[in-house]
Amino acid sequence: MTNSVSRSSQIETLNLIREYWTKNLHDVDITHSSIGTKEFFEELEQYRYEKLEYLLRIIDFNAYKGRKLLEIGCGMGIDLVQFAKGGAIVTGIDLADNAIELAKKNLELHGVGGELLVMNGEELSFNDNSFDIVFAHGVLAYTHDAALMVREINRVLKPGGEAILMMYHRNSWLFFFADLLGFRLGREDAPVFKTYSIDEFQRMLKNFSHSEILTVRFPVKTRIHKGPKAAIYNRLFVPLFNLIPEAMVRRFGAHLIAKAEK
Repeated sequence: MTNSVSRSSQIETLNLIREYWTKNLHDVDITHSSIGTKEFFEELEQYRYEKLEYLLRIIDFNAYKGRKLLEIGCGMGIDLVQFAKGGAIVTGIDLADNAIELAKKNLELHGVGGELLVMNGEELSFNDNSFDIVFAHGVLAYTHDAALMVREINRVLKPGGEAILMMYHRNSWLFFFADLLGFRLGREDAPVFKTYSIDEFQRMLKNFSHSEILTVRFPVKTRIHKGPKAAIYNRLFVPLFNLIPEAMVRRFGAHLIAKAEK
């Protein structure tokens, strides 16, 4: 009976998650071009790597040529395009079918190929040992059971394969500052939104042979929030924070990036 109730709860939550992300395509509100055009995807790409500049520093998108790569929660395929352009054999999955359709369009416009599927990352429809790389950025915090998704990632990775995973860091400058000023962060209204400590994230990775967790993402000016609080953040907090020596703030990064080897 307990398993039946648990399964029912999982399905209900996943349906809510699917509905939410179908209605709230990530970062689409910062664009000015028509949805699905090359200009639309270029705006999304520019904004993503401006906001998350660390991605281009710690992930070499060109390092996976000829290797099979799975992205869980690929959204509209912004990162997936970078991996594909670098020569990876890419597969992208997402719960939202409209995101998958746009991802297909994005890959097509950039002249790269890949397999795009509507799929639940907690129940991957792939055989064991299928992929060389699994990438999941901005996904684990929003899923019904993050630990289950991590176990599925481990299962579909080949021996020696690499997982690159991102979590939101509970003990970070971002959440401290948001609480202090009463900021509501972008997707806190999602059906599931969880933050984790470094130790909690590390425990999720226990089935990997090796893992390391990096603390990344430090303040950059917001283009989404408006008003007096946003002005204080942009004009005062960001410049002052960036004056602090990096060694003193490194452990307070807003994102945790795990690189784990099976």
